[in-house]
Amino acid sequence: MTEKLVPHGVSRRSFLRNVASVALVHSAIGRAQSGSSSSRTNSIRAYVGTYTGVPGSGSNGEGIYLFAMNASTGELTERRLVARAPNPSWIVLHPTRRFLYAVNEVSDYRAGAGSLSSFAIDAATGDLRALNTVSSEGGDPAHVSIDATGRFAFVANYGGGSIAVLPILADGSLGAAVDLHRDVGSVGNLQPHDSPTGSFAFSGHDAPHAHMICADLANKFVLATDLGQDRIYSYRFDPVTGKLTPSSDRAFVTLPPGDGPRHFAFHPGGHWLFAIQEESSTITTFAYDPATGTLTARHTVSALPAGFAGSSFASEILVSGNGKFLYAANRLHDSIAAFGLEEDGALRSLGEASTMGDYPGQCRIDPSGSFLFACNRRSDSITAFSIHPDTGMLTFTGRYAAVGSPACITFAT
Repeated sequence: MTEKLVPHGVSRRSFLRNVASVALVHSAIGRAQSGSSSSRTNSIRAYVGTYTGVPGSGSNGEGIYLFAMNASTGELTERRLVARAPNPSWIVLHPTRRFLYAVNEVSDYRAGAGSLSSFAIDAATGDLRALNTVSSEGGDPAHVSIDATGRFAFVANYGGGSIAVLPILADGSLGAAVDLHRDVGSVGNLQPHDSPTGSFAFSGHDAPHAHMICADLANKFVLATDLGQDRIYSYRFDPVTGKLTPSSDRAFVTLPPGDGPRHFAFHPGGHWLFAIQEESSTITTFAYDPATGTLTARHTVSALPAGFAGSSFASEILVSGNGKFLYAANRLHDSIAAFGLEEDGALRSLGEASTMGDYPGQCRIDPSGSFLFACNRRSDSITAFSIHPDTGMLTFTGRYAAVGSPACITFAT
């Protein structure tokens, strides 16, 4: 799928150890060349959340960074720190693009809970101004999303095994949670049901662990994954009060025991949902009924190459804006798997592209649909890939952006 960029005679591990150094050089050159007005008018703001902590521990960031993305080449330049925050590992923009929200993936904010922070965005400079920080009502929040009206934030607390709804006030700041649901019991198997041969990729089945929460395209139902329970929950959403109520008597679907549903993505048409399982590295296609919020499993495929044996943790899943292609990130295998989407929701493998980095977490497609970016946590870099508009194939652009322990990237447009 991509050129072989590792020189002959050089091990892939040695090559990856030099990624951060190469990225720093590219970043410096990019900053030196970014002064022209033409490059600035062709740029899009990109915010990056990072893992913070002790340098060298896999948490080498300092907070939230701002980059300029060249819309023609995908290059990220002009890196600067715009907010210091503890582990802002998932960030999201308000629908108005005036505010940014970040989970603080910690468990020591208040009474064993993590927190959620709000920031106002300076329209002229992109700088962030801290508004407030409130409890996420559970430990180690891992995901935050905003409802379509911009009135509520949904947060998934991995360590707390809970989801919470927080109101967004008129000035963009956050209020205390108006709803809280804790997942209880029914923990799945330690060994994934569908794991590759020889896999030791099992974790998170010691207790419930909420991992992602997001409203459907109609803003009528809110879905949430629990990795520890191997479940995807569905709640009816009240856009006035923010309250969530189970969508039916059995308001969840169950994945095979131990597989660990992590993230999901809706097809633009709204009738298909694709879930990626962290421990088994599988992708399941669900038929989604937008009238009832119910899911029905249709197809399951591996996110790893045919015949793969060993350990890998799937991390992210994306659907292209045109609804033709799907992409899945694999940590340890360090790849992005590409698929074509059939009319019945089935996935057709197109192959894999190396992320050219180590341990990719979140990935994101830019607003134009031309580039895919991979946040490589352990190699302190974000790598950019061009997306072929007709085939969906990924090609590494040769561009690295240096940033400590990147966790999440989002675009301000």
